[in-house]
Parts: sequence; structure tokens; C-alpha cells
Amino acid sequence: MKMTNADEKFMRLAISKARKGIENGQTPFGVCITKEGEIVSCVHNIVWESTDITAHAEIHAIREACKKLNTVDLSGCIIYSTCEPCPMCFSACHWAKISKIVYGARIEDAKKLGFSELTISNREMKQFGSSPIEIVGDLLRKENLELFEFWHKREDKRIY
Repeated sequence: MKMTNADEKFMRLAISKARKGIENGQTPFGVCITKEGEIVSCVHNIVWESTDITAHAEIHAIREACKKLNTVDLSGCIIYSTCEPCPMCFSACHWAKISKIVYGARIEDAKKLGFSELTISNREMKQFGSSPIEIVGDLLRKENLELFEFWHKREDKRIY
């Protein structure tokens, strides 16, 4: 992928949000949703904070974006995620009609840290479901993996 300044900026915002989440006892996942170059939502995972196993960063960001835009149709939006979305989150992106997923770390990377991921890649999900979502992976991969390391070294880390 040819990375633009905007792509780098939005992924770095997702990384920053995830780092803030980690510092608050959450897991290393952050998301920034944009539309026409403007930020619509930028959040981190809140599974532990909300005691809601479905409160992944992507789901949290989609909920916030839908409220902000007063619609369930997020066509034209791009979601920047620190990690490749899990099947639940990919499905939510599909149902919300998000146009493009850009991720940093891969779903296998999360699995290696002990997360109970179903390692079905976004490309496989796209193919199985004939989804029109454009998928771009490995954006700032090294920095996203460093985020995982930051979380993994913490004594207060919790996994699900």
C-alpha cells in the first residue's frame, strides 16, 4: 500500500488511543474512523471497562460513528485499526457499509499473544461473504506490534 500522510496520521491516532486504553487497563486495540478526511470516531477497546465482550475497538467506534452521523450507513468511511479486525468486527464493518478497512498488526499476531481469536483473515471473510469492503493490511505494522509488546509487558494485562 502506498501510505499517504493522512493514512499515517489516522493510524497513529488509533495507536495513540490504544496506548491510552492499555494505560487504563484495556487491551492493545484502537480504531479511528474517518469520512472525507475528517475524524468521525477515535476510540480504544473497552471490553474490561464495560464488561462487554463485544466492546472491541471497532464495534465501539462504529457505535460512536453511527450516533455522531445519525445513521447506520457508514458508506464512504474508512476504519483504521491497530489490528486486523476479528470476524465479528469485520462483519460489523460490512453491515455498516464501511468502504475500507486499514489495519496494522495481523489477527495471527493477537492470537500469538493469547487472545482467543478465530484466525479467519479479513481477506477470507471478504471472499466468503462477497463483501465489497476494500482491505489494506500492514500499515505501520512495526509500530502496531510495538503496541502489542507494550501491552504484553504490563503486569496488569488481562486477556479474553
